[in-house]
Amino acid sequence: MAEEGRSSPELEPGEMTPRELSQRLKQEQPVVLLDVRQPHEREIADLPESGQLRIPLDELPDRVDELDPDVNLVIYCRSGARSGQAAEFLSARGFAHVYNLVGGILRWREEVDPSVQAY
Repeated sequence: MAEEGRSSPELEPGEMTPRELSQRLKQEQPVVLLDVRQPHEREIADLPESGQLRIPLDELPDRVDELDPDVNLVIYCRSGARSGQAAEFLSARGFAHVYNLVGGILRWREEVDPSVQAY
């Protein structure tokens, strides 16, 4: 879903950069973060705590009913690949406000918070 005023024309609809997400979190714009990584990955690095939902990608088909299809959902993983798959999966099931965090935790580290450990 494209947003007005986006500064990143290379983004596809349904994508969000780490800088955009950081701004939304600072402005307390309503988004729900969905972490689709495995539990051991969270111990290495994560985004700032904001009440993330944590559903590994392989569990998503069985746990999709835990998600609200009407909220702005930002999905993330390590590099953006698994979260992209999750975004496609949810979009195909009627979730209208789904965003893949482009580049995942690794790009968050590059653009927003270099103290986040790379893995």
